[in-house]
Amino acid sequence: MADKGDIGYRVMAGAAAFASGFVTKKAITLVWKKTTGKEPPTNPESPDVALAEAIGWAVVVGVGVEVARLVATRVAVHQWAKGTGELPSHLKVDV
Repeated sequence: MADKGDIGYRVMAGAAAFASGFVTKKAITLVWKKTTGKEPPTNPESPDVALAEAIGWAVVVGVGVEVARLVATRVAVHQWAKGTGELPSHLKVDV
């Protein structure tokens, strides 16, 4: 079972990941509109959406959001280690 320190870190990292994913998707949507001149597909599975457009949207959003979440959780780990003097327990390396 996780101790209180782990729970605090998990809440902080989860909030950072959620916020970064939300902001990144909004930013990608804005860039998509500026670049293509139209709204991104709301339902890429629909046969009314061109396959290339559906794949493009899925790749851009998938990669963009996941990279943003990774960066946010790494920043959270850095801040946690800076504040507590140690890494969260699941990131400690046994020597």
